[in-house]
Amino acid sequence: MHFTSYLSVLSVLGTSGGVLAWAPPSYDGYRLVWSDAFPGAPGTLPNENNWNIITGNLGVNNELEVYQRDPRNLQMSGGNTLQIVPWLDGSTWSSGRIESKYTFTPQPGGRTMAEAQIRFGSNDISTKQGLWPAFWLLGDSIRHGTGWPACGELDILETINGQLTGYGTAHCTACNEPVGRGGSVPIPNQDFQRWRIVWDLTNGDWRAQTITWFMNDQQFHQLSGATIGDQGVWSTLTNKPLFFILNMAVGGNWPGYPNDRTQGGYGAMMEVGYVAHYST
Repeated sequence: MHFTSYLSVLSVLGTSGGVLAWAPPSYDGYRLVWSDAFPGAPGTLPNENNWNIITGNLGVNNELEVYQRDPRNLQMSGGNTLQIVPWLDGSTWSSGRIESKYTFTPQPGGRTMAEAQIRFGSNDISTKQGLWPAFWLLGDSIRHGTGWPACGELDILETINGQLTGYGTAHCTACNEPVGRGGSVPIPNQDFQRWRIVWDLTNGDWRAQTITWFMNDQQFHQLSGATIGDQGVWSTLTNKPLFFILNMAVGGNWPGYPNDRTQGGYGAMMEVGYVAHYST
């Protein structure tokens, strides 16, 4: 897979210092269907025509954070990036989470790609115990009464505790829950990386169709219909509407909980250059 333009580089001064303005790249054989490159004045909330801003503690995974509609937790940098920032105030952790109003269904008989450009704050990894940033997809049916994991979930990128390991995972009723079916990849550093998932539905046999995870064009995980082994479940992951989620969780069953060294703020943030949906 080759891309013909990678970024619109623009040096600007954002609220956390110098940042880069990213534009979704162009890829041979794909057309850009939808994207958000997070334009906006520094300190403003993301575009609410595109995103639902989630508030409260959602009561999942034994997480600690209270999501807030507050530019301190969720803001445009002024340099065409979105910054999701955890903070500890007293004994309460706050953070940010957005869910796209936009939904898409992978293209039958073709290829579909979802991608984001993401980096992490500059704090030392030892200060990130309990932090859990993620870029992922949920089946839109969860908004209409279907429970989890029957709705389907595809985690394009998760990391925990600041560790330079990226995880990609599928969750479904045939995905060895609660662990799911996943793979991992070493992350070179805390700078921007491209995280992508590709549905290849060009084969008419559902067993031969695939979902593949990439970091910077490097494949690190793949599932096929044959691996899932259930056509109805496979259809949930490949033939039903999905929506994007970006969030920074704090604590929970997987990463564990912050310790005395954990620091919130911009040094611990998740910064997103763009989110994009492509199709052949």
